[in-house]
Amino acid sequence: MQKYEVMAIMKGDASDADVQKVADRYKAVIEESGGTVEKASKWEKRKLAYEIEGQREGNYVLFNFEADQKLPLELNRLMRISDDIIRHRIFKVED
Repeated sequence: MQKYEVMAIMKGDASDADVQKVADRYKAVIEESGGTVEKASKWEKRKLAYEIEGQREGNYVLFNFEADQKLPLELNRLMRISDDIIRHRIFKVED
């Protein structure tokens, strides 16, 4: 099992309940694939450095989890096709 960190930016006009629902959905994907979520935290809404898909603000969500090497590929695919997430990045955490 390898440690990973995911930073996802969701649309700025989404409500807190919508952001929580999307975060719970990806947390469930991680857990159903055999991974364990160490921490999932929602940051406050922030102004983006530049406009992304017509959005000037975004809701940031950070996940720290452990999983095998195949899960980040699937998570990347799911986040890329999601309409709720405007940007995301998956990092491998070194010990």
